Amino acid sequence: MSKTKAAGSSKNGRDSQSKRLGVKRYGGQTVATGTILLRQRGSKYEAGENVGTGVDYTLYATTAGSVAYKQVRKTTFSGKKLRKTVVFVQPAN
Repeated sequence: MSKTKAAGSSKNGRDSQSKRLGVKRYGGQTVATGTILLRQRGSKYEAGENVGTGVDYTLYATTAGSVAYKQVRKTTFSGKKLRKTVVFVQPAN
């Protein structure tokens, strides 16, 4: 008898589940309060007006309205210039 199992059967099956990150609502779409707009790791996108940030950096709508994305130039404390995307919700009138 063999002391080891067949090659492959005991070495497979340890892949992690996908985390389903990314944009959930795009620009121009209407959203309700509490709708998740974007799931991310770190603050790749920043929260603008009427958008909140969760503990895991998830962005969600704090008011109902339409979603918009805008590129903003920011300067860090050390003087480095960055371009960030800010997500905000324009309230429905």
